[in-house]
Amino acid sequence: MSCGSGGPPSWTAAGSHNCASYHSQPQLRHSSKEGVMENIHVDPRKQELLEARFLGNRFQPLVMPQPPPQELQQDGSNISSGGSADRDDGEGLMPTPDKGKSNERKRKRKAAAADNQTVTKRPETNGKKINEYFKQNQSPVRPSQPLNAGGAKSPTPQVFGTLIPNSPNNSNSITDVINMVSARPLASPSIGTSSCSKGVQTDFSMAQLKAMENQSVSDLEQKDTRIDELIRQNDELKRQCTAQNKLLEKHKDNLQKCLEVNKSLLVEKSTLEKKTTRQKCMENRLRLGQFVTQRQGAQFVENWVDGWAFQDLMKQQERITADKDDIDKQRRVLMKRKPASSIGKNAKHDNFLKPGEKNLTLAEFYEQDEILKLRAAALKKEDSDLQLEMEKLERERNLHIRELKRIHNEDNSRFKDHPTLNDRYLLLCLLGKGGFSEVHKGFDLKEQRYVACKIHQLNREWKEDKKANYIKHALREYNIHKTLDHPRIVKLFDVFEIDNNSFCTVLEYQKGNDLDFYLKQNKSIPEKEARSIISQTVSALRYLNEIKPPVIHYDLKPGNILLGSGSVSGEIKITDFGLSKVMDENNFQPEVGMDLTSQGAGTYWYLPPECFVVGKTPPKISSKVDVWSVGVIFYQCLYGKKPFGHNLSQAAILEENTILKATEVEFASKPQVSQEAKNFIRRCLQYKKEMRPDVMLLAADDYLKPTQLKAKNLADGAVFSSPSTHTLSSTGASVTNQTSTSNSAQNPSFSFADKFS
Repeated sequence: MSCGSGGPPSWTAAGSHNCASYHSQPQLRHSSKEGVMENIHVDPRKQELLEARFLGNRFQPLVMPQPPPQELQQDGSNISSGGSADRDDGEGLMPTPDKGKSNERKRKRKAAAADNQTVTKRPETNGKKINEYFKQNQSPVRPSQPLNAGGAKSPTPQVFGTLIPNSPNNSNSITDVINMVSARPLASPSIGTSSCSKGVQTDFSMAQLKAMENQSVSDLEQKDTRIDELIRQNDELKRQCTAQNKLLEKHKDNLQKCLEVNKSLLVEKSTLEKKTTRQKCMENRLRLGQFVTQRQGAQFVENWVDGWAFQDLMKQQERITADKDDIDKQRRVLMKRKPASSIGKNAKHDNFLKPGEKNLTLAEFYEQDEILKLRAAALKKEDSDLQLEMEKLERERNLHIRELKRIHNEDNSRFKDHPTLNDRYLLLCLLGKGGFSEVHKGFDLKEQRYVACKIHQLNREWKEDKKANYIKHALREYNIHKTLDHPRIVKLFDVFEIDNNSFCTVLEYQKGNDLDFYLKQNKSIPEKEARSIISQTVSALRYLNEIKPPVIHYDLKPGNILLGSGSVSGEIKITDFGLSKVMDENNFQPEVGMDLTSQGAGTYWYLPPECFVVGKTPPKISSKVDVWSVGVIFYQCLYGKKPFGHNLSQAAILEENTILKATEVEFASKPQVSQEAKNFIRRCLQYKKEMRPDVMLLAADDYLKPTQLKAKNLADGAVFSSPSTHTLSSTGASVTNQTSTSNSAQNPSFSFADKFS
């Protein structure tokens, strides 16, 4: 028998030592066993069962060695030393066929344990092995063998019988252990432990373990399949991402090429327009006139010289004047030759004949007189046509002079060669120039739209404090303008720095000119179109007073009202918030207003009287400043001139206190303007600001409402009004306002707009 069939198991320290000593010194081993097994008597039946259990491996049969001599087999074998003690009471064993059937003939055994006879194994009659009689899942768990959760470790030395599980499920494990022990190399006696596997008992059956193993393998396969699928998807996404990046780069290259082509086309178009404009300007120089540098004393000045068109008109004017004088002279001579109406009165002159004169009959006299009258009427018509032609030429001359100045400023500008600012805005041409800024027409390459680029340039000779003050006001304008979003206000898109002495603000571009240019060209605007302009302007002012904090424009004038389509019948937008005032809680009080810190700034023709009051404390202003400006603009649109200080300069207005004396507005007889419009202007131009409405009240005025809403209000008010309220003046619109206080007491001044507002 091998070392696995007797003594402690090989996976214990004692077992490994005994196994090694058995192969090296067999005589010593047998002698030691004889001493151990000397007093132990093993039941032959149990011994046979144990041997059948140890030797009954059907997969790998154990080759039994030759039985030793009888003394060694009896005394040296300790197989049943541990197992007999554990199984004396029959616990832990499943009932075997020989125990289950009592009437079955039992096998004859030789009781050689007491007589020192050798016990031999007889083969089974039915060919079955003993482990086939044990059923699965019926092996009780021994409390003496706790499971080690930490994994298989080297067990502590113990009795062989306590380490071998007696579960029928583990019937093959004993044989495997014996084969492993017999096959492992001999260990030296110095090695105390061995790294063999430890048998662990469990309640799981082999089918469950196989199912769990199969499930684990299936899960692992699914995970591996999922991982492979995700890897393939990841690779596919990487491939698609790479392809998309390449496509994106291709599109970027194409877009960059398109931008370059777009830039070249825009520059080419702008260059062609500049050439055409300059060519036309050169032609107009001869026709309309030009600036000529002349010497006056020790200085050279530029004087305007009219072109041949004006010279021709002047010659025609002189000819018409000479013809008129000739007609007047002929009429005087004809009156002297007028024949007498009766013969009696001229009877004394019948015999007196004047030399060289031919008497005219009464018919001839009237005929000559009719001819002279017709010639005078024709000259008058020709003169009126000539005046219209002169006015037209003057408008063309104004445009020509403006274009000459623009071209001169464009040629002297540092941005004349189509630069691209901030890698985005392509400058095309100069629109206008102010005191310290230039406005260029530009193109936004990113948003693909036309913009107006206002470039602020600081004078290099300025001191640092003056530069800081200018930048402060420019940033203040930007901070106010960037928060505004209204369809009647020009939008601010961007602000960026160009260099240390210049920066740019990008604004919304409007195709048309401003209202000031239109008024210079057309003198006046019909009331219907003017009312539309004022209504849109008041709408923008109402928005400025609805936001928090409210804003006062303070510099509202025709030059800051842009016509979108170049016509007064289209949309308008207000711009230029450089002098705007923010009515925050710290500076503004609703009862009195806010302090005017920039007195002297602005356009004097459009500022109210309170802005010119000089005292110890600065004057108080509110949104009523813009209301006054609206009244002045409306008056100028209707009558073609300013109501106060029309032909005066700003210096003369300041010296003569023109606005401080503007206590009452006067209206011309022509053109014809409705009484409602006059009353609206009067309300806007109230001298005392306490009597003047603010922007919110002005926005609710009936005059600015559409005709349909106004008619509805009149119809609703007629139900509650007395019959006397329907009596209107000759204009059919409202009662005429009386200027004197006495007349106003007798004839109260009101309009339907005042009544229903």
